[in-house]
Amino acid sequence: MHAAPKHVPLVVVTRGGFPELVHPGSIAVVDHAGKLIAGVGDPEGLNFTRSALKPLQALPFVEDGGMERFGFTSHELALMCASHSGEQVHVDVAARMLERIDARESDLQCGCHPPTYFTATASQMPPGARWNQLHHNCSGKHSGFLGFCRLHGAPLANYLDPDAPGQRRVREAVQRFAPGVALPMGIDGCSAPNYALPLARLAHVFCQLALGATPALAALAYAMKRHPDLVSGTARSDLALMQTGRGDWVSKIGADGVQAIGVASLGIGIATRVADGNSRALHVATVAVLQQLGLLDAPEKTPLAPFAGRALRNYRGIVVGEVEPRFSLPRLR
Repeated sequence: MHAAPKHVPLVVVTRGGFPELVHPGSIAVVDHAGKLIAGVGDPEGLNFTRSALKPLQALPFVEDGGMERFGFTSHELALMCASHSGEQVHVDVAARMLERIDARESDLQCGCHPPTYFTATASQMPPGARWNQLHHNCSGKHSGFLGFCRLHGAPLANYLDPDAPGQRRVREAVQRFAPGVALPMGIDGCSAPNYALPLARLAHVFCQLALGATPALAALAYAMKRHPDLVSGTARSDLALMQTGRGDWVSKIGADGVQAIGVASLGIGIATRVADGNSRALHVATVAVLQQLGLLDAPEKTPLAPFAGRALRNYRGIVVGEVEPRFSLPRLR
């Protein structure tokens, strides 16, 4: 049995000046060698990576020449790393991927949910609208898994089995960044195997990704930074983060309170976990981390403005409290 991470309060929500909600979590900031240079809570604690794992889940396909074999471009690679919003551009790229690897939508095993676009933009779904697996936020990742199967002549039917060739390679890729660590495995929301990593190891993944430490990692980082709209979507936080970073930051959120960022100019990786999974607290914590490290001076003047607000407002727009970060990190720049 693995010990639970020793999280500390990261964000506190006050109402009328009185603390109402406390969101615990941890933060890890590491350098290019993986050395912890700043931390809050339990930077070495194990946390499921969720969708922040997607670049490593795409890595074996890139390393084995899948891009060249199937004529994929940075668009397809960005979607393989995406938690996309199910917008038409996302669906079109996913469909193109399946066509090029001679697979069908029915071969996907990610399941189906309404496009995230409607939640992110607070818009209404069209009456009678229907969705298929291409609209699932992980359809690009799963299309990449199927592409790995085609690349190696492996069956499509069991591509999510932890012992399937592609999933074994994913685990090996994850293990490279956590040598000697027994990686807990669980099944993600899209039915793919997922792994818990020490938070500092997840930060190191994104440092190496941002730096393009290998040709395959460089290709992944290029695709993500070139097409943040494919990695994320309209009004989504990863899109805002990579737009604000202007090619210097590579970013990936994960479900239930995970955020990882690599900063090429400083050679650092950042991983944040809000343990109760609250997205509002995660966004406030993420912006505060960037500010405290000296990477962000005026978030209200950047695409991050919608995620940086600390005022708690009711449905009439009246300020009734605050969402306050309760941690301190050293300024690195």
